[in-house]
Amino acid sequence: MSMHDDIKTVLVSEEQLKAKVAELGAQISRDYAGKNLVLVSILKGSVVFMADLMRAVSIPCNIDFMVVSSYGGSNTTSSGLVKIIKDLDINLKGYDIVIVEDILDSGKTLHYLVNLLKSREPNSIEICTLFDKPERREVEVYAKYKGCDIPDAFIVGYGLDFDEKYRNLPFVGVLKPEVYGEV
Repeated sequence: MSMHDDIKTVLVSEEQLKAKVAELGAQISRDYAGKNLVLVSILKGSVVFMADLMRAVSIPCNIDFMVVSSYGGSNTTSSGLVKIIKDLDINLKGYDIVIVEDILDSGKTLHYLVNLLKSREPNSIEICTLFDKPERREVEVYAKYKGCDIPDAFIVGYGLDFDEKYRNLPFVGVLKPEVYGEV
C-alpha cells in the first residue's frame, strides 16, 4: 500500500508549492536587501520548506535551526508549553530574523518563540509560514510572509507529518480520517 492511498485529496500541488515558495523567496529578498538576514527553521516540519525557501532567497543570508516540543497537549493540539530541544547556534544580536515555519495553527509555540528570540536583541523578527489556519488561532501572532490560508483539515506532505510519516510527499494533501483514528 502506498502513502498516496491514505490521502483523501491533494490540497496544494507540487507545482503550486514551487510557485508559492518562489514568490515568498522573492519577497523576502526584496525586503531584506542590504540587511543581516538569518532564516531560522523550526524543525522537523519546516525542513522541506526551508530547503526550498533558502534557495529561493537571492540575497546573502545565514541559516540556523531550532527544535522545539510543545507538551501538555494531545498529539494534535499545542498546549503552548514549549521545551527547546535544540537552540540556535548563533548570537542573534544585530541580525534580522525570519522564523520559517510550515504551519501557523494555534500560534502558541510561535508566540513563545518570538518573545524568546526578542530577548536576544535581534534588529527585527518576522514570521514566514507556508500555511496558515487563522480560525485555529488562540494567541495573537502575525505572519508577515504567508503562503496561503488552509482549511482546518488534517494535512500532510511537504514536511508535514502524521506520526512522523508522510513528510516526504511532494504535495500537501488531506489525510483520510480513518488513518488518524476518526471515522
